[in-house]
Amino acid sequence: QVQLVESGGGLVQAGGSLRLSCAASGRTFSNYNVGWFRQAPGKEREFVAAISRSGAVTYYASSVKGRFTTSRDNAKNTVYLQMNSPKAEDTAVYYCAADSRLYVARIASAYDYWGQGTQVTVSS
Repeated sequence: QVQLVESGGGLVQAGGSLRLSCAASGRTFSNYNVGWFRQAPGKEREFVAAISRSGAVTYYASSVKGRFTTSRDNAKNTVYLQMNSPKAEDTAVYYCAADSRLYVARIASAYDYWGQGTQVTVSS
């Protein structure tokens, strides 16, 4: 079992910056790939970014590529999502999720463990 807790959400102005954290406890965190997903009201949960166990491989949704960056510090059991130049359409609840597969997944159903989510609201 891996327990995940997101933090860092809040209200941010468009064009500003915000950093989300995903802190893990339980099993060895470096054995898990981590994905970031978001869900806006009335919309389905969508993929945002993902990072491999070592942090060497990352993937991004086209809508955030070049603006968001995910990284991890396995010594601190934490994964980060740096959100630069956020837009109003980035407003959503953001979730981190962990998975122990060999490949880095970009679909929600592939992830076994989820955090409770953190609200990000971008004001225009």
